[in-house]
Amino acid sequence: MLRLLLIAGCVACIFGKPNDWVEDNDYDRDRAHAYIARSSSSSNVNPDEATASFWNSQADKTIADRLKNTINTNVAKNVILFLGDGMSITTLAASRMHMGQRNNENGEQSQLSFEKFPYTGLSKTYCVDRQVADSACSATAYLCGVKANEGTSGVTAKVLRKDCKAMMDKANHVYSVAHYSQLKGKRTGLVTTTRVTHASPSAVYAHTAYREWEGDSDIARDNEDTNACDDIAEQLVNGDTGKNLNVIFGGGREKFTPNTEVDPTNNKGSRLDGKNLINEWKQKRGSAKHQYVHDRAGLQGIANDTEYALGLFSTGHMDYNLLRNKEVQPSLEEMTVKAIRLLSQGDKGFFLFVEGGLIDFGHHANQARIALDETIEFQKAIQAAVDITNEQDTLIVVTSDHAHTMTLNGYPERGNDVLGFGGKGTDGIDYTTLSYANGPSASVKSERSDPSKADLSKPETRFPSLVPIKYETHGGEDVGIFARGPWAHLLTGVTEQNVIPHVLKYASCVGTVDGKCAGQ
Repeated sequence: MLRLLLIAGCVACIFGKPNDWVEDNDYDRDRAHAYIARSSSSSNVNPDEATASFWNSQADKTIADRLKNTINTNVAKNVILFLGDGMSITTLAASRMHMGQRNNENGEQSQLSFEKFPYTGLSKTYCVDRQVADSACSATAYLCGVKANEGTSGVTAKVLRKDCKAMMDKANHVYSVAHYSQLKGKRTGLVTTTRVTHASPSAVYAHTAYREWEGDSDIARDNEDTNACDDIAEQLVNGDTGKNLNVIFGGGREKFTPNTEVDPTNNKGSRLDGKNLINEWKQKRGSAKHQYVHDRAGLQGIANDTEYALGLFSTGHMDYNLLRNKEVQPSLEEMTVKAIRLLSQGDKGFFLFVEGGLIDFGHHANQARIALDETIEFQKAIQAAVDITNEQDTLIVVTSDHAHTMTLNGYPERGNDVLGFGGKGTDGIDYTTLSYANGPSASVKSERSDPSKADLSKPETRFPSLVPIKYETHGGEDVGIFARGPWAHLLTGVTEQNVIPHVLKYASCVGTVDGKCAGQ
């Protein structure tokens, strides 16, 4: 009898679900019909959307605009690679809705600046030893053109995590677009809202077996020989690529100064070797016009004919835009514009890497409001770059290193606050439109926590997650690629992440394919 009951239950599981689904769909269809019926009195939806002509006209305009696109096969004098750390496809959809809602526009039909670019594709983000990438192995792919092991940066997969000896073997080093651009006499730079020694920017100039070896104290913490392993900050100031970067803007002063000194905010450095790498950076500039700055006023005061600029705007990572002191810390847009002005000297062009690094941090903390705001700040920096460059000679590529576990779910009505509620569960408790598969906000109680009791308007509020874990994890799905300028059309389709820098090198003629590059 028990076996028959189990079999009957399984049959119900198999054959009962589709019928339940049909009933649910009928219910949701009725709700949708009722919603359209009252749309004429709703400020959330344009009443014209209930007509076929509205959507037909929209489609015709989209096609007409795309028919105007022409393939640009000029040599890319300048290349700007924008990296939205952790900027998943879901993050894009939610951010555009949030941006539109903040601007009192139709959020669902809003566009982030780079979503207007003529060419788009998808990037496969796995690394050599992981289905889901971290920001170091992925940075090695999209900057150096080679996939690597999780936790390593600027090296091949022959280097395992924390293998100091293998990391110091130059045969295992791989080099970024910045390095090859320098060999061709181009100016180079990096901008980030994280520490300038963090995982993503590290692949611009460093070769390390462990992304967390940002300073010598980090190496010592892992009981490794600080004299045998070069820390990332050391490589930024003294390495072959790092020492030649014309612009370095971001956070992370602590990795450059001794633990016996304090910075302008009265915070101590973390170095154990007594070195002040900021002073070393200054000394290496010689007679070249250079400037070190530590705040927004300093950034604004850098003359555009300065050959080398180092700006470290916080002790650690820079602050979230929603929480930063806007008179003290510059925005990503301000840093990006200044970097482009500085790199635009001369006639050989430049390569610039710009990271919106705090999108990722917001997601890791299940703080969706922060992640979306950081994405909006990121797209502002991209629009600023578009406004001051020429599409005929500047290739701009926007992508991400990996996804996150945030989902956009439920059946919320049009115009609903994307940072609000999507409906109620069968337990009668509200659920948010945005939620995470895992992270620090997960509840291990027998009953689900009620998110309506939290203040979702606060940046620090954590959105619900399923599996309890200290930090929310990355997601393994593909991420977007958006491109405009010379040879941007090569970045369409589904592409292995490591192909991206090969396209950048080809387009700017700092690298070749079959012995040839753009214009040859």
